[in-house]
Amino acid sequence: MTVSDELWPDVQPATARRLMLAGVESFAERGYHATTTRDIAGAAGMSPAALYVHFPSKAALLFEISRSGHEQTLALVEDVLTRAEDPVERMRLLVEDFVAWHARRHTVARVVQYELNALPEREYQVVGKLRRRIEQVVREVITQGLGSDAFTVADPQVAAVAVLSLGIDVARWYSDRARLTPTALGKEYGELVLRMLGAR
Repeated sequence: MTVSDELWPDVQPATARRLMLAGVESFAERGYHATTTRDIAGAAGMSPAALYVHFPSKAALLFEISRSGHEQTLALVEDVLTRAEDPVERMRLLVEDFVAWHARRHTVARVVQYELNALPEREYQVVGKLRRRIEQVVREVITQGLGSDAFTVADPQVAAVAVLSLGIDVARWYSDRARLTPTALGKEYGELVLRMLGAR
């Protein structure tokens, strides 16, 4: 299974997935605005016109990458709610998985998280809704922990943003040369976040 198959199993055909992977690599290397459709098609080993067979524009390609990445991370944080009931354990698992995803998929995560402002307004609103749901899940876990005296933070909304920001920032600096594996880094961040939240 290729990286593109693993990242976007529901996207058909395979050439569309190849273009998405080429888009991720090109946007990560040059930035969205400095990347041309010719750059993307070339990175995918296709003709310049190939992109338009599968995506109506460069912006539509970015949207597909961004929407998919946010749906994956939302599924990841929601899955934690089914695996644990204790708020401390929920937060530990949530941070471990969120951080590990951003480390393991650091190139795609960097595009997903840091090229948001390049999206057209309508597409930005779609992705924004997914981001708000992710934040809501984290905030609810923190609120649950406050209710059981497991956490001691003053403002669960600010705390939720801080937790997510820590995980998102991993995509900015992590590389395959990093000392810790994505899983090990997730565990380290899990412990750090619990201390930050004042876990008892």
